[in-house]
Amino acid sequence: MLELDAITAGYDRRAPVLRGASLTIAPGESVGLLGPSGCGKSTLARVAALLHRPDTGRVIIDGEPARGWRHRAPRAQRTAFGVVFQQPRLSADPRLRLRDLIAEPLRANGLAADVARRVPEWADTVGLGDELLGRRPHEVSDGQLQRACLARALVLRPRWLVCDEMTAMLDASTTAALVHVVEDYRRDSGAGLLAVGHDRLLIDRWCDRTVHFGDLKA
Repeated sequence: MLELDAITAGYDRRAPVLRGASLTIAPGESVGLLGPSGCGKSTLARVAALLHRPDTGRVIIDGEPARGWRHRAPRAQRTAFGVVFQQPRLSADPRLRLRDLIAEPLRANGLAADVARRVPEWADTVGLGDELLGRRPHEVSDGQLQRACLARALVLRPRWLVCDEMTAMLDASTTAALVHVVEDYRRDSGAGLLAVGHDRLLIDRWCDRTVHFGDLKA
């Protein structure tokens, strides 16, 4: 179970962007979080994935409270999450070739020996041909780069996925392809999903249930 309990968070303690927000996601469940731009849903997603420390409230992962944030989180909790952001060009190091982008989590967690096996496997899963893996972000399209970012999010086989407007910059065919990859992964692994967005039609079709940001209460 992933539990967000009475989360207040922001980037200035005097003006938090969300107050007292609570949300629970069961293992294997997909939950869509809808809301207008600027309402705080992306901040909540970052808190859920241990990327942003809340001002108050608790994050509980599989029965254990979060014990750190970002790189200070214990490895077991940090690697429980795979995250895909809205803008792949802001979340990808422009110096890295796509194969190295996908391999980042493996190398960061002492699994460099698995790179040769897992990177081609996940590249193929998200629809990236081998000829694209040697290219850098500026040499590929937004859709191709987002495929690499999704592969990066999945390469450690996380128990929880956070997709923050993952498809907002993509065409319909790429959107469908990436949602299909996420759903195949969830079916095979039993991972839970928090999908943040503002496209109600997509979220309703994708997720088991949809929550409106304004309805989150402690």
